Parts: sequence; structure tokens; C-alpha cells
Amino acid sequence: MPSTNTNTRSERSRFGNALHSQDNCKPILIVEDDRASAALVRLYLVNEGYKVIVAYDGAKGLALAREHNPILIVLDLMLPKIDGLALCQTIRAESSVPIIMVTARVAEDELLAGLDLGADDYVPKPFSPRELTARVGAVLRRSTHEETYEESETIEEGNIFLDMASRETTLGQRKVQLTPTEFRLLAYFIRSVGRAVSREQIISNVFGYDFEGFDRTVDTHISNLRRKLQDCDPSRMYVRTVYGIGYRFEVT
Repeated sequence: MPSTNTNTRSERSRFGNALHSQDNCKPILIVEDDRASAALVRLYLVNEGYKVIVAYDGAKGLALAREHNPILIVLDLMLPKIDGLALCQTIRAESSVPIIMVTARVAEDELLAGLDLGADDYVPKPFSPRELTARVGAVLRRSTHEETYEESETIEEGNIFLDMASRETTLGQRKVQLTPTEFRLLAYFIRSVGRAVSREQIISNVFGYDFEGFDRTVDTHISNLRRKLQDCDPSRMYVRTVYGIGYRFEVT
């Protein structure tokens, strides 16, 4: 409990395109079996102007996610019926909706396992509801912020195509299902193609000044992106580690 302190570009995920619509009718979904905790988090989010729906087990959480098309999911890992990691994996296979994990587990490897399955951020328990609300806002800003790009803009580099309006990625003729974080990473890498970039540069340009995760969190997101690109094109290593500096993106 918290403390008081590959397909065509025209395809859409099962949850639709609510993430980028800024539609105030779309809710945030809380999946949390501790009813007091869920009520407190809901109160803080509602006070910030969000619409909120709540599920108290993983099966109901999956049903509500599919029915209500949420703009973000706050997901506890310890859930009845379907546990949080399995639920995260199922949702991520169907949608790029941002997911923030909350968990009483303190082992870094367990938290990183959730990121490996596609979560965008995590908040360990006990946490301040005010902090969680701030993290929700930060993840939504990172997920929906268009930076300096027009909605119609596309980015192409080699055989990779990014549609900035729909947030869809294709590699060759195959669609690559990326999380919002992975999409921003790829866009940043493409703009920096051929140059070595440090972890600090990646955090500044992709995660933002309010990022508070482990360094390994960044590495995990990059590893996931690398794996997805190689799954589509095993002949190339798109993201290379530059020892002592960071990473370099290559398309040749």
C-alpha cells in the first residue's frame, strides 16, 4: 500500500490510437488488488483531472483494458487470477499503451523483468501517491509529446520507416511493434545515426529530466529495441554498444 507522504502501416492496435489522441474521455486504468491502495491512487489521479477505472485482479484488468482503451495503465505485479508480469506481456502484445508497474518487490532484476516485457516505468512500494501521479504525468508527456514534428511527418533511414503521427514503425515490409519508449529511442537513434551517444544524452533526449530509474533501465529498453529490430532483420546489428561511451545506431 502506498504511503501517505509485421503488417501494413494502416493497422492499429486492439486498444486503438487513444494514446496519441489526448482524448479526455479515455481513462487511466489502475490494476491493483489492494483496494485501499487503489482508492488512494485513484483519488490523487482524479484530483489531477484524469478519468480513472479500477480492476482488482489481472483478469478483470485485461477485460477493462480491452473494453475502455486506456491512455495509461498503472499495474501492480502481485495480482490474483493473472499476475502482473503475465498481464503486462499480454497487453504489450496487443497495444503500445504506456504501463507503469508498482510493486513491493525490491529486487532490481524483478523490476527489470517487467521492463523487459514492455513496461515503460516502475514505482516501488511504498510510494507517495503524489510521486506516482507525477510519474503518470511524466510518462504521458513522453508518450504524447510531438516535440517539433508535424503530425504528418515521417522519418526514413535505410529500410526503416517511422510514422510520427501513428507511431508506427516498419522495417522493410514488416511492422515492428514498439512500446512508446522504444519508439522514441528509435527516432532519437535515427536522428543520431552513425554517431556514438552516451547514456546521459539518451536520458536527456528520450526519457526527460524527470527520469529517476536505474541506469540498467535505459539499457533494458535499448536491449529490447535491439532485439526487436534483429528479429525482423537478423542480418544486421542496428544498435551497437560503444564501450566506455554508450551506443551507436547503424543502418549499413
